[in-house]
Amino acid sequence: MNTCALYLVDDHAMMRDGLRAVLQAAGHRVVGESGDPTVALAELQQLQPALLLLDLHLGEQQSGLALLGELQRRQLPVRTIVLSMSAQPRHVAEALRLGAMGYVLKGSPSSELLGAVDAVLQGRRHLSPDVADLAVQGLTARDEASALDGLSVRERQIIAMVVRGHSSTEIGTLLHLSPKTVDSYRSRLMGKLGVSDVPALVRLAIRAGLIDADEP
Repeated sequence: MNTCALYLVDDHAMMRDGLRAVLQAAGHRVVGESGDPTVALAELQQLQPALLLLDLHLGEQQSGLALLGELQRRQLPVRTIVLSMSAQPRHVAEALRLGAMGYVLKGSPSSELLGAVDAVLQGRRHLSPDVADLAVQGLTARDEASALDGLSVRERQIIAMVVRGHSSTEIGTLLHLSPKTVDSYRSRLMGKLGVSDVPALVRLAIRAGLIDADEP
């Protein structure tokens, strides 16, 4: 296993203590740590560690994603592994988009973290199978949301009504369109979004946040 200098960012001192013990036992050097991303950014520029272990939730007003974005903007060479409780697909996808090379869930065995450190030091990404699935979900939802963002207000209105179960006649009455025009809109939109039937359109709308999953 390669050894390296690491920096820890986590707002829980006890968590940092545990991480330091695990990493040092494996031969790594922890050259700095902080629970404050502003402090961390200054020290990362000064210390220039090879690797950063970063939590995403850093108190009520602070986010590890913001620190990742700032590291990317400043083009700092430190490689980053996110170590987080968050199993939200959008968090995994956003962390990867902002340059994280690894994502490990807190609660994973120490061998998982050390494996991630070794992989990232060698220039490889490290995602456990569960996290890889989350990343795919998050990236898919992001792509779908982007596709929906490109729709007109009228197109979004029609999609929302279709997924809520309104018929073409009902939609036409509400929007002052003929049922045939509504059918044309629906067919064209489903083709544009890459879905073949209404249930698939409903699932896409839920994933992209157009409607809530518990709506009737």
